Amino acid sequence: MSRERLVYGFHAVAARLRQDPAGVKEVYVLESRGDARLRDVAALAAERAVRVVVVPAERLDRMLPGVRHQGVACTAEARKAIQDIEDILDVVEGPPLLLVLDGVTDPHNLGACLRSADALGVHAVMAPKDRAVGLTPVVEKVACGAAETVPYVMVTNLARSLDQVKERGLFVVGLAGEASAPLAAQALDGPVALVLGAEGDGMRRLTRERCDALAVIPMSGTVESLNVSVAAGICLYEARRQRLAAGGGLDRR
Repeated sequence: MSRERLVYGFHAVAARLRQDPAGVKEVYVLESRGDARLRDVAALAAERAVRVVVVPAERLDRMLPGVRHQGVACTAEARKAIQDIEDILDVVEGPPLLLVLDGVTDPHNLGACLRSADALGVHAVMAPKDRAVGLTPVVEKVACGAAETVPYVMVTNLARSLDQVKERGLFVVGLAGEASAPLAAQALDGPVALVLGAEGDGMRRLTRERCDALAVIPMSGTVESLNVSVAAGICLYEARRQRLAAGGGLDRR
């Protein structure tokens, strides 16, 4: 039997209702809030035949203590984890674009990375099971719906999975502050996996060794590094720019 979890925030709840309405049991809306955004979510739930429960603020706060729920939440089935990147690559049309996160444990960073991944045409985000955050309610809220649209693949052995994608013809580019080649000098318009490590620690040794090339984001200020979600957005935009210039990569689906 599948586990149920609470999902909260306008974008996250609406994404669940659009992508997997059968997996949503109930939607909870705050009785003291009657603005257009809340009415839209309630209408979407009704359209998908999902029960809407109007609740007082005290109950919603007890259900979701210490979080900014925006007055809306839902009970939904936990999504089944994808554990094999081959399952994604088998159905991709056109040159695959993967984002690989090695050691990203902060849910806000993962949520922001998923949001950028959705916007910039990534086919999947891949991370190791042992050193990464899963799809928590915080991740789903920060991702603003992207946790429902971008597959998040948590693999047992990241180095072995990178070997797999290389065997499938993907060029693996790792972001490293000490690299000499700028990111824009890399060919990112073909099958590519972009690899980023956690801020501070960077990529682990085995992950770095699997990279075909290392690249750096040129920086002119005084800071030594960027937040991983910011760096991911820059890398993915460069890949998107090159793909558009080459006449491809317009849509991942």
